[in-house]
Amino acid sequence: MPIYEYRCQECKGLFETIVTSSETAPEPVCPKCGSNAVKKTISASSFRISSGSNSIPSGALSGCSTKSGFS
Repeated sequence: MPIYEYRCQECKGLFETIVTSSETAPEPVCPKCGSNAVKKTISASSFRISSGSNSIPSGALSGCSTKSGFS
């Protein structure tokens, strides 16, 4: 289940919510002020890339390197 991060347009608060299904999920409500004027934000991922016995944290790959396998 994905975790989405939202920013309230009224109080500018940040909060996260787990979404089970995007089709049936109700619109999120700000837990601070109760407003439903919220926008989904882009947040950092928390996955790890593993290769054999080595593991690379997701933020370790910086810049554009052709050796990383990402384009």
